[in-house]
Parts: sequence; C-alpha cells; structure tokens
Amino acid sequence: MAGTLTGRRVAILAARGVEQAELVQPRQAVTEAGATTELLSLEPGTVQATNHDIEPADQFDVDRVVAEASIDDYDALLLPGGAVNPDTLRQNSAAVGFVRDFVAAGKPVGVICHGPWTLVEADVVRGRTLTSWPSMRTDIRNAGCTVRDQEVVTDGNLVSSRGPDDLPAFCSAIVAHFAAT
Repeated sequence: MAGTLTGRRVAILAARGVEQAELVQPRQAVTEAGATTELLSLEPGTVQATNHDIEPADQFDVDRVVAEASIDDYDALLLPGGAVNPDTLRQNSAAVGFVRDFVAAGKPVGVICHGPWTLVEADVVRGRTLTSWPSMRTDIRNAGCTVRDQEVVTDGNLVSSRGPDDLPAFCSAIVAHFAAT
C-alpha cells in the first residue's frame, strides 16, 4: 500500500496516557502508505504514552496544540486509546470541538479501544455503529450507538477497532478507508 496516502495529512489527537501501541502502529501504517502525520495534543511539549494503561512508555513530541489546529489542515484523524488519554481529551472543549467538526465534515476518522469516549462527548455517535474496548460499550450504547464485537467496524466516515490485539486489522482498514475518501 506504499504511496496510497501520498499527499494526505493525518492528525493524531492524543494526551497523556495514550496507549503506545495504538499511537505508534497506526501512525507507522499511514506513514508507510505515504501520509504525513501530526501529533495534536492539549498543550505543547511531549505526550507521555503508556503500556497497558499503567506502565510508563515513551514520550512523543507534540506537533501542534489542538486549540490552534483547523480541521481544514487534515484529511483524516486518528484517535488512539488508553483509558486516561480519551478521558482527558473529553474534558477539553477544544479537543471535543475538533473531533465534532471533523466528524461533521465527513472526514475519515480511525478510533480504537477507549478512543470512542471522545466521540461520545462530541455527540457524534448517535445512530452509528462502532466497536470498542469492552468496558466502553455501555457508554457508547447510552449515547445512542449500536455496538458490535468485531475486529473492525466501518460506519460511514468512522473506522473503529476493539484494542491492541486488533491493530493489524485496524491499520489495514484505516489505510484503505483513508485512501478511499
């Protein structure tokens, strides 16, 4: 799939506690397909990633603060998980507004694990179908969304996946979906 995303810009929205594998592997997949990525976060500096939500992992440089970003600058959006990351994002109006505007514009969004919390907060899942980490499913249903227990679920511009074990399928799906839109 090398070159299928050439010229495309992908925003990755993450905060402290992002699950490292869910940041690194999708980023690598879209980069290898030719896309340029930017890591957006709530403040400048670095984002501390974790493994299994509690073990400190690597730190990643923030390219842009989400409050200063425009959806017009990006062709697609990635929302990695980790429990702390989306819980932090959903409490920030700039992050929630960015996600809401991105989905409303019909641009493709890849979301994995606990990432749908930000979509729920943005009120963009009503009437949609997603998958997620099992503990997220009640929240998603309560937001008016149908939940499936599958590796990958695509509904319009949203591509969702359950968690780290599904990363190979998720990465293939987002590259294909981002290329098709």
